[in-house]
Amino acid sequence: SRRRHTRSLSVSWARRCVEETAKTPQGVMALVKMSEYSIEDMLKGGNPLIMILENLQDPGNLGTIIRTAEGAGVDGIIMTSGTVDIYNPKVIRSTMGAMYRMKYAYTDNLKEAAAFLKSRGITTYAAHLQGAVDYVTCDYKKGTAFFIGNEGNGLTDEATALADRKIIIPMMGKLESLNAAVSGAVLMYEAARQRRA
Repeated sequence: SRRRHTRSLSVSWARRCVEETAKTPQGVMALVKMSEYSIEDMLKGGNPLIMILENLQDPGNLGTIIRTAEGAGVDGIIMTSGTVDIYNPKVIRSTMGAMYRMKYAYTDNLKEAAAFLKSRGITTYAAHLQGAVDYVTCDYKKGTAFFIGNEGNGLTDEATALADRKIIIPMMGKLESLNAAVSGAVLMYEAARQRRA
């Protein structure tokens, strides 16, 4: 359930990153070693809070989730291999530095990753339009993982089936759902609120 996410760095790649992320770059550049984590690394504290992202494509959404995750006290983020590259320049910029402090791992086998979490006593929740349970009625004080799906299609049936419970964020008006990053933020901060209470 671990995938190495590597890239051969070059000056031309670094220059492109700077050019893509700002119209007026600061003129500062650094080359750093890419971090590598395992799912095991995320579970070292008591009652971990984990985000599981399936095939997110928008760099801004991923960056916002990472930034919000740090603020909400999330212990780690698991991403399917179809999720946008965490080292995408737009992801890096939108995390506001949080990606350098957040543990994350890519997986080619979501079923295996979910089974590993469950074996460690973590309850998994799928944010889903067909969720039968209002998200505020669940107890997130113990080990918790939230599945968040692709921006356009939501979670696949396969990923949904891996969750212990399907939850829903009720919508007012004519909206069907929230943006993936906003949905993730709502769930993360509800877990954080319960853990502070």
